[in-house]
Amino acid sequence: MNVSLSVWLVTIAALCALVGADFFIGRKPHDVSVKEAGIWTVVWVVLACLFGLGLFLFGGGKPTGEFFAGYVTEKSLSVDNLFVFVLIMGKFAVPSQYQQRVLMVGVVMALVLRAGFIAAGAAIISAFSWVFYLFGAFLIWTAWKLVQDARKEGHDEEYEENKLLKAVEKRFGVADRYHGTKLFITENGKRIMTPMLVVMLAIGSTDVLFALDSIPAIYGLTQDPYIVFTANAFALMGLRQLYFLIGGLLRKLVHLSYGLSIILGFIGVKLVLHALHESGVHVPEISIPFSLGFIVLVLTVTTLTSLRAAKKQEEQEEQEEQEEQAKAEAERVA
Repeated sequence: MNVSLSVWLVTIAALCALVGADFFIGRKPHDVSVKEAGIWTVVWVVLACLFGLGLFLFGGGKPTGEFFAGYVTEKSLSVDNLFVFVLIMGKFAVPSQYQQRVLMVGVVMALVLRAGFIAAGAAIISAFSWVFYLFGAFLIWTAWKLVQDARKEGHDEEYEENKLLKAVEKRFGVADRYHGTKLFITENGKRIMTPMLVVMLAIGSTDVLFALDSIPAIYGLTQDPYIVFTANAFALMGLRQLYFLIGGLLRKLVHLSYGLSIILGFIGVKLVLHALHESGVHVPEISIPFSLGFIVLVLTVTTLTSLRAAKKQEEQEEQEEQEEQAKAEAERVA
């Protein structure tokens, strides 16, 4: 899809306007209700669908299919990010009324950083076609690692600050408490960071690690930087509302890692087949409609099996609790 510089500029300006409107509407710190989160989640999904419709009208079915395949993939991978965001919020004891501001700024930082990854990926792909072999192998390895981690202990229960964040904290110093939404304060004549800024940096920098697999994954579905960027943008920009909407359901998505590993492994194989095809080897390539259908099917099955397993676990725990209470009552009577 040939996208002119003017279209790029208009798209970026429109996305900035949407971010600005979102920031203006949620500028006052408050606890985000499920209703509010649900409404805005629907708004962002509708906006993504309208953008996809625009692609169909001006670019045809191919870029539209690539956009939705990339959007669904990035959205599903971003849900996995939410597990870590929950841990970060707990680690820094972020007051509930400030969490939406933290996520808003953190997501914007993540989007800016990802734009750099996307540009770098496009430059590498245009110069070295064999990089698809590396991307494919990396995604297959990541898929295997996800399965191994899920079998061992699932998601980590504690967030550990990365070295960069620790270095920044040491350099500037950190206040011992939150000061509203302020990012810096002056204490004993020295300008230091507040925990608010630290947790924003934690959210933004942590997403860079997730981008290491999500960017190669979407390049496995489309090599168009414009579609890669917009799919990432729409997936990330609705992430804040999704955090508050499904925050309580995250623990129930017990099979999410398995589903994501299947998706990443599938895209890895797709990349390897594409690389072989580009090298002149006659192998079948996986179409975008099939890819989109496969991704949606895996996510649907994963969600249903997760909720079913979580329900069984809750029933088992409730039964064990009742048995413990009955045993304690019997011992008290005896």
